[in-house]
Amino acid sequence: MANLPPELIAVLRCPVTGSELVQEGDQLVSTGTDAAGRQLRYRIDEGIPVLLPAAPEAAGPEAASPTAPDKA
Repeated sequence: MANLPPELIAVLRCPVTGSELVQEGDQLVSTGTDAAGRQLRYRIDEGIPVLLPAAPEAAGPEAASPTAPDKA
């Protein structure tokens, strides 16, 4: 598990909600919710936060993961 420095987490924001992020294991979790009322999770790959809007997973077992738009 990669622990990000507190100084880095303090400046990172969720690209969808604009809210602060907190680290839970190997993920960053938004402190705010999206339009559907879900907190979003972003993975940390080899110590690098992946904060792409198409990459989040909704927090909680009842929420479905957002899908990327189709590329035509």
